[in-house]
Amino acid sequence: MNVVDSSAWLEYFGDGPNAAIFAEAIESPGELAVPTLTLFEVFKRTRQLTDETTALKVIAVMLQGRVVELSATLAIEAARLSLDIGLAMADAIILATARAEDAVLWTQDSHFEGLENVKFHEKQEPLD
Repeated sequence: MNVVDSSAWLEYFGDGPNAAIFAEAIESPGELAVPTLTLFEVFKRTRQLTDETTALKVIAVMLQGRVVELSATLAIEAARLSLDIGLAMADAIILATARAEDAVLWTQDSHFEGLENVKFHEKQEPLD
């Protein structure tokens, strides 16, 4: 099972230098758990950069995976991770979701670098 962090979704949809790396997880929706928080973050950022129609098309792709709602249990586990590791709320929720789903977390967010079951790929600057 895979969970893709918002940074990786945005890299994929923006066709950034790491897009092909994250395609492996994103293009296997049967093995993809999608935290509701990533829907929020990706929709918001895509809408800021483009328009409503494009943002909704992006969300439609994300919804091909299995959406994982933020439950009370998940929220409490995220709070524990936030305290133990020092992650911000959003990062802690995404990591807690990945762990609850026994999933690999795909990301280019350096806050996750070195954590267990995380496939971290350093963000690359686009070539001109």
